[in-house]
Amino acid sequence: MTNDFIRIYTQTEQAQQWTAKYRGTLPVFACVLGFTETGLIPGISAAGRTPEDRKYTACADAEFLYYGYLHKPKYPLPPLAAGASPVLISRAVVEALNIPVYLFNAGLPQPPAVPAIDLGGYPAQCLSQGAAMELATVHHLFKQGLVWGERLSSKTENGYFILSECVVGGTTTALAILTGLGIPAGGKVNSSHPVCNHEQKWAVVQAGLLKIWERGESEFKLSSARLLSCSPVPIDPLELVAAVGDPMQVVVAGMAIALSRSCGVLLAGGTQMLAVYALMCAIAQAYTLSWRAEEVVIGTTRWVAEDPTGGTIELARLVGRSSITPDGVAPPLLATGLNFTNSCYPQLRAYEQGFVKEGVGAGGACIAAHLSRGWQQHQLLQAIEAQLEQYQKNSELRTYNSESNQA
Repeated sequence: MTNDFIRIYTQTEQAQQWTAKYRGTLPVFACVLGFTETGLIPGISAAGRTPEDRKYTACADAEFLYYGYLHKPKYPLPPLAAGASPVLISRAVVEALNIPVYLFNAGLPQPPAVPAIDLGGYPAQCLSQGAAMELATVHHLFKQGLVWGERLSSKTENGYFILSECVVGGTTTALAILTGLGIPAGGKVNSSHPVCNHEQKWAVVQAGLLKIWERGESEFKLSSARLLSCSPVPIDPLELVAAVGDPMQVVVAGMAIALSRSCGVLLAGGTQMLAVYALMCAIAQAYTLSWRAEEVVIGTTRWVAEDPTGGTIELARLVGRSSITPDGVAPPLLATGLNFTNSCYPQLRAYEQGFVKEGVGAGGACIAAHLSRGWQQHQLLQAIEAQLEQYQKNSELRTYNSESNQA
């Protein structure tokens, strides 16, 4: 269904009520940065041309989101196989609308060169080991999410928060979390590749979940047959994150739970935010935490929601049918109708061929531009193209000055 420039795919009535409630309201934008060594597996992600590039993607995106194109970056945006970084979309919106931005370091290999709030986390190891993070670290990060969600709620009155992420390899950890929670997500997650690498992702996830079974830890008794059938398994959701997750997931889950008690929450992303939503439900159920599901929606791009090589809409419905969600209903899934077909930039037209698709809350930012200012296709495209043009000019100028100084 289409609601002006916002497309609604699940829970139409709830989504319409949410968008009507926050129309005309300026949000606050938060981005949680994290890292998993899963993202270093060759070919697992296109968010950086090489594994070495991917180590710095989150730092580069954070720097551009916060400062924009005029700033000389410590971590330049990494080259992609095709397409422009989605942070150009997010930056165009937060700059034009003057949206407040908060950055959180949940666990990066190196500190970002921006005023980010350090949550005391660490990068996750590859999920294939079944021991991604220390359980104590996961508990700490979840508590930090709750604390900061409570603090941030005072920053908006009758408004909403956009909670975004930047984790290279995060759709694979999302697949692991969803599968571990008993949701048959195999073949349905998205990817920054034009055709999702489902087999590679599934092999990594299967390896990680089977490692837990082999060790026989906690109550997570999982056979290969059970894994393949995705039967629900009794496991503490925080233990699951420690085994196969990444540091962003529990932070955003905690923030969203706390924020939902007093304001709206737009989980900005696709597969990764569906996993966060499922994790929120599981944690709230396991630890008897109160939250308001009616205040939470998921917002992404149509390139994710309508990706023919994924199954985002079906996955949202599967999350709703699982035993962990309130009242057994799917989370409201929305997407921006932004289209780059007629862009004069090939880096943007690449989105229409399936490259990149989403990241750093790009879809959520576009939804906010429509809700806040009524922006349609032409206003968004103009702002994004202007951002890309200035970025390219400044990059070329810095390269010229550097070469001149070396001559």
